Amino acid sequence: MRKIITTLQIMISLSILLIFSAACSLSKPRFKPSLTANNKATTIPLITSSISPTQLVSPQSPSPTSSLKPTSLPSPTYSQTPSQTPMVAPTSSPTVTPLPTFTPTYAILRGTVLEQSNCRYGPGAAYLYKYGVYADYYMDMIGRNETGTWVVVQAIGGNNPCWVKASLINIKGDVMSLAPTSLPLPESPYYGPLNGVSAVRNGDSVTISWDPLILRAGDDSDQYPYLVEAWLCTNGQLAFTPIGSRETILTVQDESGCVETSHARVYGVEKHGYTAWVNIPWP
Repeated sequence: MRKIITTLQIMISLSILLIFSAACSLSKPRFKPSLTANNKATTIPLITSSISPTQLVSPQSPSPTSSLKPTSLPSPTYSQTPSQTPMVAPTSSPTVTPLPTFTPTYAILRGTVLEQSNCRYGPGAAYLYKYGVYADYYMDMIGRNETGTWVVVQAIGGNNPCWVKASLINIKGDVMSLAPTSLPLPESPYYGPLNGVSAVRNGDSVTISWDPLILRAGDDSDQYPYLVEAWLCTNGQLAFTPIGSRETILTVQDESGCVETSHARVYGVEKHGYTAWVNIPWP
């Protein structure tokens, strides 16, 4: 009898063990493929919480409530680039276009000397003699004084210019097409400027005076020992007027009515050249 009971207990124990083993095998997690948004199979684990065998779901007939919905991917967020305020180019000040300046074009003329003439250092008989030109000399005219009464001449191809009175040359062309010109005066290497220069006015008359220049023997030139270059008002226009003097006093006419101011300067003269000029204090 005891053996029978023992045998029954063993059988019951085996039955319980078999049932427990079967329950454990059913409780293992199963994986079911699930389609994602890209239609690719994704393995989603089943819930692994402990459940009774009667609550197990058969794999052949899945319950709608037991399947997990795929996790939806979060919608991408885009950071908006802040709009930039367009830069406004600074307004530049208007450019003022200068008016074109016109440089006059001057000519070089040729002419024939009409008679033997003195060619001088300046445009007037008050200037020292430089050399002589003779009738029928064919020369270049390269300049003139303001009024065209004296012209600067030189030999064709030469480089030793001097002044000749325009009326003594047959000029081929318009003398006023020559350039207004001035030539430097030769400087005296031996004498300084004049002293005691002054001027007084009496109406339109201006009297200029200076101390005498004492020359050594042989330095005189038999020409004017003094030269005054004056810009005098005549008929409302300022005119350049060179004046030679053998005395230390000189009176000139200077009218009123000119916009520009009259003025003058004085030189001592010896055969080698001119002393430095002295400005005359114009009254």
